[in-house]
Amino acid sequence: MKNIRNFCIIAHIDHGKSTLADRLLDSTGSVTDREKQAQLLDNMDLERERGITIKSHAIQMDYMHNGEQYTLNLIDTPGHVDFSYEVSRSIAACEGALLVVDAAQSIQAQTISNLYLALENDLEIIPVLNKVDLPSANPEEVTDDIVDLLGCDPEDVIPASAKTGIGIEDILTAIIERIPPPKGVEDEPLQALIFDSVYNSFRGVETYFRVVNGEIRKGQHIKFVNTGKTYYADEIGTLKLKQVPKQVIKTGDVGYLITGIKDAREVKVGDTITDAKEPTKNAIGGFEDVKPMVFAGIYPVDTEDYEELRASMEKLQLNDASLVFTPESSAALGFGFRCGFLGMLHMEIIQERLEREFDMTVITTVPNVSYHAFTNKEPDEIIIVNNPSDLPDPSTMNRVEEPFIKATIITKSDFVGPVMSLCIEKRGEITNQTYLTTERVELSFDMPLAEIVFDFYDRLKTVSKGYASFDYAPIGMRASKLVKVDVLLNGNTVDALSALLHQDNAYDIGKKMCEKLKELIPRQQFDIPIQAAIGAKIIARETVKALRKDVTAKCYGGDISRKRKLLEKQKKGKKRMRQVGNVEIPQEAFMAVLKLND
Repeated sequence: MKNIRNFCIIAHIDHGKSTLADRLLDSTGSVTDREKQAQLLDNMDLERERGITIKSHAIQMDYMHNGEQYTLNLIDTPGHVDFSYEVSRSIAACEGALLVVDAAQSIQAQTISNLYLALENDLEIIPVLNKVDLPSANPEEVTDDIVDLLGCDPEDVIPASAKTGIGIEDILTAIIERIPPPKGVEDEPLQALIFDSVYNSFRGVETYFRVVNGEIRKGQHIKFVNTGKTYYADEIGTLKLKQVPKQVIKTGDVGYLITGIKDAREVKVGDTITDAKEPTKNAIGGFEDVKPMVFAGIYPVDTEDYEELRASMEKLQLNDASLVFTPESSAALGFGFRCGFLGMLHMEIIQERLEREFDMTVITTVPNVSYHAFTNKEPDEIIIVNNPSDLPDPSTMNRVEEPFIKATIITKSDFVGPVMSLCIEKRGEITNQTYLTTERVELSFDMPLAEIVFDFYDRLKTVSKGYASFDYAPIGMRASKLVKVDVLLNGNTVDALSALLHQDNAYDIGKKMCEKLKELIPRQQFDIPIQAAIGAKIIARETVKALRKDVTAKCYGGDISRKRKLLEKQKKGKKRMRQVGNVEIPQEAFMAVLKLND
């Protein structure tokens, strides 16, 4: 056990985490020349294209140091804020972390938030200054930033370049010398932490775990503490580039477990594995069910593809247990699903995977968050509102609460003004402002989650010329004045465009929605009124004018009453058409509502 080291890598997007993992695998000889490729641990096409880690990976390396063989377990973590619960479980499975900071970009918001997670779990932090070979690198200044952040000595910071291989040996030595070996008792009943799971279409769910106490053997009768279900360990082993089956995995080590589970929802990240006959007395703390934060409707473009979409969603759910969906129907779009996502990036990824892996073209409605409504009849009863149409009647409603977040934004001091005005426009309240250096400022806001769901991130990048990094954490529910804004086309409510908005913004957003739809809805043979309404009160209106035939062309002169008669006849026809005509809404209209500021 004293020769095992479990560590993870913490970094902001694009600071060279996956490349550093590649170099570590190369220098420990864990990968043959034939298997080598860039971003080796990111095995999804989407991850490679976007340069982000979506699914965390674990891999074991063997390294000789001073004549002794060491086992190094790298438990990779996704960097994005949407997956922060997965990150927290991966961090809980480690004793140390490499804090990778880009020498050209310095410390960013996600680095800090994941660093705090690591410090809460008492991890040993090894700071690594990456990309020192870049012409734009600023190693002395960034080293000072790291020293201020961690309170370490400047000598502790390891300069490295994952691309060229500078400093990789120093990092491996530091992992062995600075990170403590795992602590655990071998004689106690089995206690292991699940930090990830992947779905294999031939073998069911593969569970990745780290043994805290005791040991796990092949064929052992095991139990998952939080779900209470028991299984047999059909196969256990360690995670090299390919899986290596073993008979036993001892205290402190990391491995995989195959039990033939077919449903990914049975394996919950953060759960504790124990022996079914002699269970452990205390489960590992920190377990929680992953709760979706953002909800949106997903509908097939062609209603006949509904069953196919259901099958695709179920297959996706096998790979991604945090996707939640329930069937729903809409008057405008037919049958579809109401889906819950961890955040906006998660939603984009699911949409993209549906298109790539299952050839499903889908329409996504306006994303919204989950609200709590309280009625006057039973003030203690919470009605959970995931869809604007679930909101109770305003006359019976006592109050509505919406989820708030604590947002941390790090930006250059030149952009403090525009960033602040953007956050205040989005109903944010500034709680803190700290100058990390003379150039860089950390701003903290309390904001409603609903305001971030739309276009906040894009606009933040615009006002800061790309120099702002953003991170958030939920801080609970707060009461808010919210109203439901409906969009009516030709007098009919389009339920897919309804939105819950704050009372102060309702008029502006309603007006912008009408203007945007006016541009996108094609002209018909009759006038189409587009209205935004709160209850029965119309707050904005635009009209798409009718295409008209010149019926008076054949009248050349003569009495005006002849022209009048033809126009009146046309008017009657238009009126009748408007009563029976229905308006097709183009796909772009649903997406355009999200980008009202463009």
